[in-house]
Amino acid sequence: MNKNIAFFVHIQVKTYRPGDVKCAVGRKAEKSYGKNFFWVLGGIPEHNSDQIFKYYIIPSSEMSKWINKEHKNWMKTPGTKGRSHKDSGIRVVSIPPYKDKFTLWDISKYENNWSLIESRLRD
Repeated sequence: MNKNIAFFVHIQVKTYRPGDVKCAVGRKAEKSYGKNFFWVLGGIPEHNSDQIFKYYIIPSSEMSKWINKEHKNWMKTPGTKGRSHKDSGIRVVSIPPYKDKFTLWDISKYENNWSLIESRLRD
């Protein structure tokens, strides 16, 4: 390995409060930005809370694949009173253990999985 080469990863962080059932991301999550791009969904407790920090480290290829699938599923499913959903720039990721009829993806395996980033920094 050449020690003069700098290795890096890109990290996009989105936060939520532990206890929330979903984390909002934007349309940017629909695109895969390569193997050195990761999403970190960070559950940050409120001050003086007994809850712990939670992190989900997700490769952009996985995020884009599942965000696309879940958003398409949501768009084709009728909403309240049979109305069509209107598209917006917001996409959501369900935080385990929460699941609804639109949840196709379980992100549990990414919880505190910092080794995904560490492995890219060693390549």
